[in-house]
Amino acid sequence: MGFSSNREAVVGVLAATPAPAPGRSPWSDARRRFMRNRAAVVSLVILVVISLACLLGPLVLPHGFDTTDWDAMKLPPTWQNMHWWGTDESGRDLLVRCLIGGRISLMVGVLATLASVAIGIAWGATAGFVGGRTDTLLMRIVDMMYAIPYLLIAILLVTLLGREFYLVVLAITAFSWMDMARVVRGQALSLRTREFVEAARAIGVPTWRIIASHIVPNLLGIVVIYTTVTVPSVILTESVLSFLGLGIQEPMTSWGVLIHDGTNIMETAPWMLLFPAVLLSATLYCFNFIGDGLRDALDPKER
Repeated sequence: MGFSSNREAVVGVLAATPAPAPGRSPWSDARRRFMRNRAAVVSLVILVVISLACLLGPLVLPHGFDTTDWDAMKLPPTWQNMHWWGTDESGRDLLVRCLIGGRISLMVGVLATLASVAIGIAWGATAGFVGGRTDTLLMRIVDMMYAIPYLLIAILLVTLLGREFYLVVLAITAFSWMDMARVVRGQALSLRTREFVEAARAIGVPTWRIIASHIVPNLLGIVVIYTTVTVPSVILTESVLSFLGLGIQEPMTSWGVLIHDGTNIMETAPWMLLFPAVLLSATLYCFNFIGDGLRDALDPKER
């Protein structure tokens, strides 16, 4: 149940749009099918809980993410001084640092995904709808970028540009939009011959307006599915960069940083590896199950 299998499965989704049942919109039918998928619904609830905990938890907990307690260094999970998940080597509360790290990882995932989705939609819709030499040029650029190792370039960009939060987002976005561009381009090729597009052309609607008003809105379903697939991939990339020491830097943290710290002392302080690893794994699996649920809910064959 990997991310790549999801990407292959959604390519054919939404190729046709049968008429919905009387009195119900297609999105209403999709919501009903999604709610029948227990794994997807449970994953959505867990993801919301994790997100709210990362967002609000540090505001109500008594410890700061960079506050040190020199009397409680490498303390295992305990009620002592309210260090419920223990502390790290510097006496910093692990629970708060996991929540702050989750906030950073989720923000990187969402922001980089939104940017890559915007670029991919614009690139793929233009290539697929305009066609001809424009399509050839744009997609050959994508092919050339595919030939470059993605993680290697991300490491190079982070090393050259710096390791600030927005620079990490920029480095990940630079190469994460190409899958979206290819999928959108394929859907745009099928939509360009539809009757409503031909009618818009016949009355002289400009190309850019046809793309914005007719092509892009009809790609919304597959864009939603691919977004749920891209977010965990981006989070994992950020975690790998941080694990290698090329991502978010101290005193700020992320799940990748915490896992890196935990692996260094896992024999004497296993809780430092366990908690951030469980949070990261749970988040990735939740996105994966939600993507599966959305794919099935928006599949026209199920209508």
